[in-house]
Amino acid sequence: MGGAFYQPLGEGRYRSTRHTAGPWSAHSQHLGPPSALLVRELLRCSPRPDTALARVAFDILGPVPVAEVRVRAWLERPGRSVELLCAELSSADRVAVRARAWRMTGTDTTAVAGGQPPALAPLDTATAVPSPGEGWGDGYLQAVEWRGLAGRLQGGQATVWGRPLVALVDGEQPSPLESLFSLADSASGVSSRLDIRHWLFINTELTVHLYRQPVGEWIGLDARTEIGPGGVGLATSVLHDSAGPVGRSAQALLVRPRDQRQPAADPAAG
Repeated sequence: MGGAFYQPLGEGRYRSTRHTAGPWSAHSQHLGPPSALLVRELLRCSPRPDTALARVAFDILGPVPVAEVRVRAWLERPGRSVELLCAELSSADRVAVRARAWRMTGTDTTAVAGGQPPALAPLDTATAVPSPGEGWGDGYLQAVEWRGLAGRLQGGQATVWGRPLVALVDGEQPSPLESLFSLADSASGVSSRLDIRHWLFINTELTVHLYRQPVGEWIGLDARTEIGPGGVGLATSVLHDSAGPVGRSAQALLVRPRDQRQPAADPAAG
């Protein structure tokens, strides 16, 4: 598949393509592409080759329209060993997503590394994932290739490999980190417990912690969703690349029946 999630327009502006459309509306984006675009901007902000992003937290302030968007990033708190970066994505002068990232200098800790979960089974043991069916839309869903390892999609817990089939920004080869953030928000969909035709399970944020920078184009998600009795859920995932685990993600979920009126301020993300 050709194409890209975004067409560059210059000066931090991008035209969103149909590949960004999420499951809740054909007019609102899945959070995967916007979070990857923000990470791309964070990587270009006062870059230092001896540093790496250790945590990126996204707060979703409202729907991200499939329209022209603008991104910007700045150094909030400089430091020799640890820095705080901030970024935001806006459309029509409204900020839709804010990101805060801790960037740390690297040190060789190979001799004491440990504690990570086991690596996933290799990609060649995974099987093609069928379409999830009615209600999931065909924008972002058709722009990502998924292969299943364990569990059942939309069954509460699932382990999958995935990769974007389109570029993040037209004319560019996405970095492994950009590919990871293109997919990390999908944990709540991969492991959803509810029928999307009858329920909303919308994440209001995404937080990703990384203890190793990813390599390659394929990203693994070992994802699960837990739902409490009061309309709040939590989707978490261990994130992998072909060499093993690289970190974890978490998403707070607003859970509602579709026939219950949704407050106007609720975000519509991935």
